Amino acid sequence: MRSSKALERMAPWIVLAAVTLIWALVCFAFSIPDFIIPGPWSVVRGLWQNAPAISDNALQTFWTTMAGFSLGTGVGVLLGFMLGSSRFIYYSLYRLLVGFNSIPKSALVPILVVWFGIGSVPAVLSAALLCFFPITVNVATGLATTNPELEDVLAAMGASRLDILRKVGIPHSLPYLFASLKVAITLAFVGTIISESIASNKGIGYLMVSAGSQMMMPLVFSGLLVISVMAMGMYEIFALIERRMTSWAQRGAESRAR
Repeated sequence: MRSSKALERMAPWIVLAAVTLIWALVCFAFSIPDFIIPGPWSVVRGLWQNAPAISDNALQTFWTTMAGFSLGTGVGVLLGFMLGSSRFIYYSLYRLLVGFNSIPKSALVPILVVWFGIGSVPAVLSAALLCFFPITVNVATGLATTNPELEDVLAAMGASRLDILRKVGIPHSLPYLFASLKVAITLAFVGTIISESIASNKGIGYLMVSAGSQMMMPLVFSGLLVISVMAMGMYEIFALIERRMTSWAQRGAESRAR
């Protein structure tokens, strides 16, 4: 049992090492130049040589993403509660939200630039627009799928609608919320990078576009690596919070899996 859990923890690192080795062997075997596909060693060297510029732009991207994620989470949770608590609001707004979510967010960036100018604001709004929808859907689903018999029992015992929401609806929707947060934080980074790549003068997206225009592909891949590390780090943080706050749901899932 312990060995299998240790293997599960090591599995991502084993896969990462295997992919990196294959990547390095392919670059070496076919003598691929760095300006097309840099090898792992070139990416690490580019990361080291450009560490000050990368760290400065990475901090800009990180805080912009977190601001957009916070805004998107607030909007998503609010809309989720509205959709999950009222059938009328659900049927009024859900299809409109689906239609809005289908719009490529890159098409909205020029509009945001016209409204707010080049800088951090379009990136924050792009991150928020990209991450709020999965939160909305999951929160609404969690509230709408609560046990109706339990709600009837509480109502018969004199519980108000607010009491039922607080004691049943919110706890039941927590696993859905945290599942959506793990997805939304990665989408928030995508939204920020899209905006920084199109209309910004700072950030990893801007750095990657500038490096790509100069054929500095090791620096471009270094930017991709930094974005991946930040996104995975935030994903793991939310996964840890999820395990702490919804352990009751995860224990049930683990027992069924066994």
